Amino acid sequence: MVDVTDKAVTSREAVAEARVRMLPQTLQMIVAGGHPKGDVFAVARIAGIQAAKKTSDLIPLCHPLMLTSVKLELTGEGDDTVHIVARCKLAGQTGVEMEALTAASVAALTIYDMCKAVDRGMTIHSVRVLEKLGGKSGHYQVEAP
Repeated sequence: MVDVTDKAVTSREAVAEARVRMLPQTLQMIVAGGHPKGDVFAVARIAGIQAAKKTSDLIPLCHPLMLTSVKLELTGEGDDTVHIVARCKLAGQTGVEMEALTAASVAALTIYDMCKAVDRGMTIHSVRVLEKLGGKSGHYQVEAP
């Protein structure tokens, strides 16, 4: 584990995304709230928040962090994709990219788990960091296509 003892406590934030591609009728069912297991977006949002808080238990050598905010936005994109954006914040000595990536990934896995009975062909893709703020390396943001 990297020694961060001498690093300054600064405000840090990271934003990550993931996408889940599915059949159009699967997305329609999710958006309409017609899934037999309940509100897919709400369950995936809670799963992502829980995952962010457990990142150091899942990723070897990852520092346990006292997150001050974890937010997930899940939206339909086009007629066959769920777009997930996870934003994590803290005041600390190390960044929160892994927490944001974990939140987005687990939210995507939760959508797959809840919907696999109706659509086994779903794919999870485009998991990446969109933005990172704070710390010694400063501001990083994905360039617009």
